[in-house]
Amino acid sequence: MTANNFRKPVRKAVFPVAGLGTRFLPATKAIPKELLPVVDRPLIQYAVDEAREAGIEEFVFVTGRGKTAIVEHFDTAYELEATMSGRGKSLEPLEPTRMKPGNLVTVRQQVPLGLGHAVWCARAVTGDEPFAIFLPDELMYGSPGCMAQMIEAYNEVGGNLVSVLEVPENEVSSYGVIKPGAVNGKLTEVKGLVEKPKVEDAPSNKIVSGRYILQPEVMGLLASQDKGAGGEIQLTDSMAKLIDTQPFHAVTFEGQRFDCGSKLGFVEATLSIALDREDMGEDVRAMAKRILG
Repeated sequence: MTANNFRKPVRKAVFPVAGLGTRFLPATKAIPKELLPVVDRPLIQYAVDEAREAGIEEFVFVTGRGKTAIVEHFDTAYELEATMSGRGKSLEPLEPTRMKPGNLVTVRQQVPLGLGHAVWCARAVTGDEPFAIFLPDELMYGSPGCMAQMIEAYNEVGGNLVSVLEVPENEVSSYGVIKPGAVNGKLTEVKGLVEKPKVEDAPSNKIVSGRYILQPEVMGLLASQDKGAGGEIQLTDSMAKLIDTQPFHAVTFEGQRFDCGSKLGFVEATLSIALDREDMGEDVRAMAKRILG
């Protein structure tokens, strides 16, 4: 196969949003974690905005029980809009929540068998095209966005890509880590993937950080894959098999990553983004100083 076969445009994105969000109970008892706000936007909105900026046209949400509110968020709310218009209020805050008809597809992950299984659930929608994956828990903050940076690299090298960040070496055991090959600027050839290595065994300090562009062949690998760590179907295991047969690179994201899967990361994201906003940054800085005073 020629490299050109691995350069089809990336039009579709998969968002695995079936998790229970137990770390955030009781907040997530009735509200999906993906709808918890960072300042005034739900977590999922940041991921969708990042996808749109990168040219993604079709959004596939892999949902579970109790997650219908995520779809409602991206639906048209006639009563709300009519009431706001009637009161002379701007509809601008709702603009990011609008989806073109037919661009939002949901599939159900009926049993929680891990990230690889969640991605595999989207196979009928992604078909024989390459696709992006966004883990909304990881809020990637920067301009251009993480996926836009990855698409730029994809247009150059094709194949499969993951976004990576460099972390202190003593932190690598919490993440998937790449075994690096040749480095060219922010692009690193991927020679292998290791899930949660011991510090002394880690091949690098570059961790995989919640954004992927994968070729459709990964779906066939996921279909035949045995359960791995934690009794789950691990995406990393199938991605590792692509490394030998297709181009595989990592893009070092120029921006900030907030781990909104943890409470501390969620608070950090809220504070950092509030401080960075033109409409409120100065007031928040003054408030923080007063609290810390």
